[in-house]
Amino acid sequence: MAYDLTNRLVIGLSSSALFDLKDSDKVFRNEGEQVYREYQRQHQDTPLNKGVAFPFIRRMLTLNELRKGDALVEVILLSRNDPDTGLRVMNSIEHYGLDITRAMFLQGKSPHAYIPAFDIELFLSANPQDVKQAVLAGYPAGQILEGNIKDDTSDHELRIAFDFDGVIADDEAEAVYKDTKELKYFHSHESENVDVPHNPGPLKAFLDRISEIQKIETQRLEDDPRYKPVLKISIVTARNAPSHKRVINTMRTWGIDVNEAFFMGGVEKARVLNILKPHIFFDDQRTHLDENASILPSVHIPFGVANN
Repeated sequence: MAYDLTNRLVIGLSSSALFDLKDSDKVFRNEGEQVYREYQRQHQDTPLNKGVAFPFIRRMLTLNELRKGDALVEVILLSRNDPDTGLRVMNSIEHYGLDITRAMFLQGKSPHAYIPAFDIELFLSANPQDVKQAVLAGYPAGQILEGNIKDDTSDHELRIAFDFDGVIADDEAEAVYKDTKELKYFHSHESENVDVPHNPGPLKAFLDRISEIQKIETQRLEDDPRYKPVLKISIVTARNAPSHKRVINTMRTWGIDVNEAFFMGGVEKARVLNILKPHIFFDDQRTHLDENASILPSVHIPFGVANN
């Protein structure tokens, strides 16, 4: 009987997102494939250091405690390694006790073609070419930016922050601003369309799944007041009044509630993010990410007019 993944949130993850592969990549680039293969065999029982996405993934997997025996979240490794050199990655997953059992090793090939085979609703990789190919093919993908991210194991929350345009919603409104270069025309367009929901963006399906899990947590809290919810969802957008109304109306139409929303109006997003301390932040514009990616776990979504 075939195993069905459609009833859970499936995240596809490259080894470069989950672990710090700088040393391994340096060996490959400087000394070639054969030396790299020998290096990985010699170190196959030496756990890799945690990568930028590790704290996010570890917390995502803890949500499976909400539905024991029928996981809410599935994480699948999509690696450019071959099975032999990929053994170190799987051994590292086992070392850290991550419940990741499904993997594919593609010997240098881009994994994006396999995203629909596993119903993956978010693909994360540090490889910009792999992410760009996935997005161009219409799949939900983001590039994990390099950073030195600590995993605070005493922090049991999972804080996920999203930009709105070009991430949750499509780039229709962003295109208006790009075309006119005038904020007043953008606000006018959004006010005229205040009751017209935005079309979904690349991470809408992922947000839907996250929202479903949050509703399960809400029910769990009603049943057991001692339960401490894990998920906290935030929107951090450059919009401000009056264009905030269409965002709120869109979320209502979609049936999605978020815990917090920040309408920054051009104020630097990092001012809020440094206080919020999300375990992952998605934005379609690198200018909102690059300066703080070293300390904030940041994902670039190379979608729409902001990336043309």
